[in-house]
Amino acid sequence: MKIKEIMTYNVVSIPSNTSVAEAKRIMLGHKIKHLPVIDKGQLVGIVTDTDIEQVSPSKATSLSVWELTYLLEKTPVKDIMKKDVVTVDPDTDAEKAVAIAQKNKVGSAIVVEKNRVVGIVTTDDFFYKIINPILGIEVPGTRIEITDAIIKGKGAAALEKLLQTVHKLGYRINTLHIEGPSDQYPRDVCLHIDSEDVTKLIKEFESQGFKAVIRER
Repeated sequence: MKIKEIMTYNVVSIPSNTSVAEAKRIMLGHKIKHLPVIDKGQLVGIVTDTDIEQVSPSKATSLSVWELTYLLEKTPVKDIMKKDVVTVDPDTDAEKAVAIAQKNKVGSAIVVEKNRVVGIVTTDDFFYKIINPILGIEVPGTRIEITDAIIKGKGAAALEKLLQTVHKLGYRINTLHIEGPSDQYPRDVCLHIDSEDVTKLIKEFESQGFKAVIRER
């Protein structure tokens, strides 16, 4: 999966002379947490809701409401924005983009193509558009957990047997994922089956020596 398949195309951005107060209003109005800062078509920084929160006076301050408002209205985002922006290309693999974001400890990456901002990808995009489909979140059906199904050196054989059993009994798999660190064994397999009644399937797995239970959704 490429970043261009999950990124937000209609990017809300601001120039660097935008006040902190206005940036906050824009974020609230659009229900977003990241604002790319663009001057004359060039990406010069990014400001987040956390950046704004950190420069906003605390409730313990002795300043009046009017003084607080004046302060935030007069402070431009160029004074608080991060200039070292994490960027990716539209054709970057999603897995690589996640790794880049995690390495830099950021919750978003700006998508740039030919020096022009064409999109933004955030933690929400990674969760809702990648993790949720992989795990089958909000998809009807039943999840079956096969405990210790993958033994070192015999993973392919175990998966083949599980899949053949599902096919033989006429069920359909919505999603499948292997759980646990890739270097540790045994590992569990979670099958998301497209049926609410998987009694026959679980009995068949158990007859084959697998430990199968229904996982709560």
